[in-house]
Amino acid sequence: MPPASGGGRPGPGVWRSASGSAGGAGLGPPRRILVGSGVEPRVIVLTTFDLDHYVYAALTAGASGFLLKDVTAAHLAAAVRLVGTGDALLAPTVTRRLIAELSQRPARPSEPPAMATLTDREREVLELLTQGKQNKQIAQDLGVSPRTIEIHRARVMEKMNAQSVAELVRMMLDLRQPA
Repeated sequence: MPPASGGGRPGPGVWRSASGSAGGAGLGPPRRILVGSGVEPRVIVLTTFDLDHYVYAALTAGASGFLLKDVTAAHLAAAVRLVGTGDALLAPTVTRRLIAELSQRPARPSEPPAMATLTDREREVLELLTQGKQNKQIAQDLGVSPRTIEIHRARVMEKMNAQSVAELVRMMLDLRQPA
């Protein structure tokens, strides 16, 4: 990596990898070179492969950017500077596909307004109930009496308008489901 002006953090380095297959295989060498150097590599994949699975492979391998080889020199230089600051970027075609896909997904259930009325302890009890723990176990975990947990559970059920612990658990699991 070339030294930065002033002897501080290294400036951008470039690794060219002519990988003939989509999948991010070219990301390994620059990472191996930098292991133990104290430098966190930031990689921009520059490719002809405008394929979703290639974008995914590159990003999961740690790439900070994904651009197509039709990018102008000025945009590529700007991308290197941008990624060098810790930001990330995607080619416009990838961004458009991502926006189109995400806009078609159903909205994720929002947290019920009643959740805002729960105290920290009630939220803690609710989380432990969601994990399948019984009142006695929760009481031991929190260092309180089982009766105190019963009171918290009853308040949570009342605030959440739930008729049973099973209904509470279902509400919480529904909130955690990905869209």
